[in-house]
Amino acid sequence: MVSHLFFHSLVVDPERAFDNDAEAPGYLDYMVTVDEFNEILNQLYERDYILISPHDLYEVDADGGVESIPLEIPEDKKPLVLSFDDLSYYEYMDDDGFADRLVLNDGKVVNEYTDAAGTQHTGSYDHVPILDAFVEEHPDFSHDGAKGTIALTGYNGVFGYRTSDLTYDESDTNIEQEQEAAKEVADELKEHGWEFASHSWGHINFTTSPVSFIQEDHEKWQREVEPLIGETDLLVYPFGADIAGVEDYAGAKFEYLKEQGFHAFFHVDASVPAWGQLRPEYLREARINVDGISLKNAIDGKSDTLEEFFDPATVVDPARPESISGSS
Repeated sequence: MVSHLFFHSLVVDPERAFDNDAEAPGYLDYMVTVDEFNEILNQLYERDYILISPHDLYEVDADGGVESIPLEIPEDKKPLVLSFDDLSYYEYMDDDGFADRLVLNDGKVVNEYTDAAGTQHTGSYDHVPILDAFVEEHPDFSHDGAKGTIALTGYNGVFGYRTSDLTYDESDTNIEQEQEAAKEVADELKEHGWEFASHSWGHINFTTSPVSFIQEDHEKWQREVEPLIGETDLLVYPFGADIAGVEDYAGAKFEYLKEQGFHAFFHVDASVPAWGQLRPEYLREARINVDGISLKNAIDGKSDTLEEFFDPATVVDPARPESISGSS
């Protein structure tokens, strides 16, 4: 029963992201800005949260059995898992005020970002370098060096590199060079407390997809993403679309995913500050979305979940329109 917050890529330039074009409502709904994320981190720290890894919660025996393990943190701290969806810097986000990709710079992972004038910058423009710097300044915000879990798809590549040979060919990009660069970034991230999860290759819906389609998609993920980041036993459901309700896992979908080495599964539920389910074969945990939708619900009094972690009204970027989210 450990709280788990998740975010999508951060908006660097609200003027370009929230510009009333076709993509703007989605950005308002599902993203937060750099300023909002910075303020959220400050308030999480002030409220004595400490980052842990999902792997601090369970261990797996030789037969694939899953058991809880003691979590030893300072008595005045509250454990928290952070995860970040995608960080593929999808093509549809180009020129909309987001970072372009993750790169190595003097031994650190930072972002490349192109501003509205077309000038390229290198620095802290998304979760990874921002959180790295925050933990460097506040080491007691992290338990045993934990940072966050990055849930990756593969169809547009990873980290802003066009690594998919199923989507691209050599006339589009130098795929081998992109793959090599992405692997170097992944290796550096792992050295500094970051972990990876499968978010499926094609951002598929596990609830509605038949087992055959899940298998086809996972084989693509194993072919194109796993060689870059290594193996993982964490599965983050796109859309939060779980393979079951609150009942225990059973059936063909779970059996297949378990056979593929997944032991921890994560859906979305913002109705409570924490929800978990530990069974002999798996750990399941709910993630709470932090985005325009949840911020608006909190400010409108429709949900008090986020108030456990920070004051929603004080983190909202004044660059957002009065509607806060795009759904309205």
